Amino acid sequence: MARLIFVTGTSSTVAGGSGTWVGISVLRDAIISLGHEVTIISRPPNVSRLGFNIRIRKTLRSIQADAVIGFDLDGVFAPRSECIHVAAIKGVLADEAKHEHGMSRLALAVQAWLERRHVHRADRVIATSDYSAGRIAKFYNVNRNKIVVVAELIDLDSWQRALDDAPREEGPPRILTVAHLYPRKGVDALLRAFANVKSDAVLRVVGTGPERERLEHLAHDLGIANRVHFLGHLPFAALVAEYRNATIFALPTEQEGFGIVFLEAMASSLPIIATRVAAVPEVVSDGATAMLIDPGDEATLTQSIDKLLGDADLRTRLGNAGRSRVTQFAAPVVARQFLAAIGIAPF
Repeated sequence: MARLIFVTGTSSTVAGGSGTWVGISVLRDAIISLGHEVTIISRPPNVSRLGFNIRIRKTLRSIQADAVIGFDLDGVFAPRSECIHVAAIKGVLADEAKHEHGMSRLALAVQAWLERRHVHRADRVIATSDYSAGRIAKFYNVNRNKIVVVAELIDLDSWQRALDDAPREEGPPRILTVAHLYPRKGVDALLRAFANVKSDAVLRVVGTGPERERLEHLAHDLGIANRVHFLGHLPFAALVAEYRNATIFALPTEQEGFGIVFLEAMASSLPIIATRVAAVPEVVSDGATAMLIDPGDEATLTQSIDKLLGDADLRTRLGNAGRSRVTQFAAPVVARQFLAAIGIAPF
């Protein structure tokens, strides 16, 4: 049995940590299920991320482990030891910063400097996609051969049980998007495209973030506020119910290091509309599980929504293909790949 230490400053709530915490917690549970021990050291409330990383040096020095896995910038100041130090990069902060503005961009740029230092100090670097591996190599000047790609994962058994328990709801067709509401997620483009959709469908927006107020104003200005439902953060059962009752999943993101929400949509047998950008084509397959468009192409986005809403057979074909594809991202499969990447043999 191996003992692993996970270090993360990401909020331990989905609302605060977006998909990053989901990926970390599912990976932890999957590795424990394989017979290993995993301890998570997470940031306490009201402690800055920088302060957290400074404070845990002493803690890490006193812990015996086979490997310390620091997610993103966390673990940047971990003391040198005989155990393996892994930098597991969930989202390349330098890449994300390019798509933000103002204080958000400045904050990400500072964090990216620390993330760069982290990957240089680590013995091994793990990225969630080939796209992200390339971004790490480019922005942080890391040899690409040092980086191993291990995809994100999903607990399909838990997801299926929750789907089975979720109630069916009547009403007009639903277009679902799930995202932490940053500019780079492209939800504004989705709103403008949706304003021109011909059917009586509604748009359901799950997530919180700095863009929410602006997006709500945009929906009002477009005259679609009565057909756009901003749901905020939802607990797990309510989130799964949104997936079960959706007709289409759409996220025209401009930047995505992976996209756990695409796994959730495929696990729910939903047809997907997304963008041909960043890591998205690695997760979903254009023409097989999804319809991919160019970022910013709102006219094609509208046409794609109209096409799927009007073609039940196409929706079924894409949804079934997605449900088959998502099995390669099942938690036990990816957990074994992760252990192999850090040099630990799974049981």
